[in-house]
Amino acid sequence: MARAVGIPLPWEGEEVKGIDIASAQVADFHQVLRDHPRYWGERDLRSLHLLALVQEFGSTCLVARAEDGIRGYVFGFVTPNGTGYVHLIATRDDARGTGLGRRMYAAFAEAAERHGARRLKAITSVENAGSIAFHRGLGFDVRIVDDYNGPGRTMAVFHRDLPLDISVP
Repeated sequence: MARAVGIPLPWEGEEVKGIDIASAQVADFHQVLRDHPRYWGERDLRSLHLLALVQEFGSTCLVARAEDGIRGYVFGFVTPNGTGYVHLIATRDDARGTGLGRRMYAAFAEAAERHGARRLKAITSVENAGSIAFHRGLGFDVRIVDDYNGPGRTMAVFHRDLPLDISVP
């Protein structure tokens, strides 16, 4: 869903320790692709970054901006059955361990609820121990699902009901 320019969303302009969380713009999308290694290290996940998500679901694709650039982002959307699906969430290498990922998840959950979401969902590879621990720490249940992403593509599938009541540093 595109939003009209100049109409602030409830969390826009809200600064948390010098970081402003706001709707992602096309330029932000291109910036996170240019800085891809700062978010994902050696893993090349550029093919999972879909500009159409930012174009069509702008109110649930968020970036965390600071004076030195984009510190993190979450790209997601709300499904017709009321699920807020997080497609990607990443924090820049120098922002890890600061609580920014939790704050971004909270902002996404707020946006998803405004669009009718009653639950959250995300997936990751079963090898991604960091993501599994992060989601468990947010209260998600995790199931390991064989062939979730095609034959031989076992994934960790996370679910949790809303609201997402987390304390954010």
